[in-house]
Amino acid sequence: MNRMNVVCLGVRDMARSIRFYRDGLGFQTDETSDHPDVIFFSTPGTILELYPLRLLAEDIDPRNPPAIGSGFGGITLAYNVRTKEEVIETVELARRAGAVIVKEPQDVFWGGFHAYFADPDGYYWEVAWGPRSKFDERDMLIV
Repeated sequence: MNRMNVVCLGVRDMARSIRFYRDGLGFQTDETSDHPDVIFFSTPGTILELYPLRLLAEDIDPRNPPAIGSGFGGITLAYNVRTKEEVIETVELARRAGAVIVKEPQDVFWGGFHAYFADPDGYYWEVAWGPRSKFDERDMLIV
């Protein structure tokens, strides 16, 4: 088991989250409705799925769903870019889409340049550039 096919984000308001990801950030999907039961965004390597948070908790355990909390859940999503300028451009795109910019673009202790923003449900995204980062022909980060 050495791959991840889907990242599913449980969201409180599907229409709001679809506007953010599809219309604001430009994630690609064939879905045109603002109120589908579930939505999948096609990205190189891994699918991003949005699903109603309450239903996701009930899917995990219908008799005793996990508690829905707020705050930092100990996970971040990352978008790596090829240049420092792309960090700034991506943060501005997220800002226009309605993201909360949690950390403005800045140099980081490991020699890179990064920022953080939060989506409408409080999921944190890091946008990062690293001086030694390499990408394949599909723009996927090579580790």
